[in-house]
Amino acid sequence: MRRYVTVDVFTDRRYAGNPLAVVLDAEGLSDDQMQAIATEFNYSETTFVLPPADRAHSARVRIYTPTTEVPFAGHPNVGTAVVLAREWVAAGQALPERFVFEEAAGLVPVALWQHGAEVTGAELTAPAPLACTATVTAAEAAECLALSPDEVVVTTHAPTVASVGLAFLIVEVASREALARSHGDLAVHQRVLKPVHAEGVYAYVRAKGQTDLDARMFAPLDKVPEDPATGSATVAALALLATLASTAVPAPGPAAPPERRSRR
Repeated sequence: MRRYVTVDVFTDRRYAGNPLAVVLDAEGLSDDQMQAIATEFNYSETTFVLPPADRAHSARVRIYTPTTEVPFAGHPNVGTAVVLAREWVAAGQALPERFVFEEAAGLVPVALWQHGAEVTGAELTAPAPLACTATVTAAEAAECLALSPDEVVVTTHAPTVASVGLAFLIVEVASREALARSHGDLAVHQRVLKPVHAEGVYAYVRAKGQTDLDARMFAPLDKVPEDPATGSATVAALALLATLASTAVPAPGPAAPPERRSRR
């Protein structure tokens, strides 16, 4: 018997935000068993908590979508940290200021937020600096979003595959109306995204003169038609925009952003 907890991340209400299943005591499960469990939950991600390889770290965490294991993700780290912290408190263990999770993409530090004795949230630092590895055409990006090419904005940046541990195609669109009409298409994503090794498409719109983004993320390759909130893609997009704001447009290749954090 394996213990598990389901939580809603990036929200303060049940049945909102982004759901996550956290499988505790996952030691001994095979890769196939983890994948089968994640497929059964059918959330955008399920995490499996294992003993760390290095005792200086808090845990080894493996992350699965309904179809595959991914090296890093945003809301799974936030949710897993809160679940694990509450487990430690219930067991009478002292909490550190932050956990350090071992993941396929590298070490992920996760600072804990507390209100009195209660753990209320967490803030992660991505395991890798920004890497921009490829671009696609406006027509290809538009096809991925079921839009017309003139609804894809290329003045700030070309549709760019960006990663801070997990790669997404980052696309700016022309309007909220276009964003609202967007959706992913499995056949198109297989043709366009697989060759550039992108997990999904993160589409955003930003009003002129404003910094806030409206965004959506589609990942039909992972059997995730739309993810309610995608920390890893948001961090990659913000790192890309921050880099563009401070330097010339980067060619594909690594570039360290000033900030790469995701909060609950």
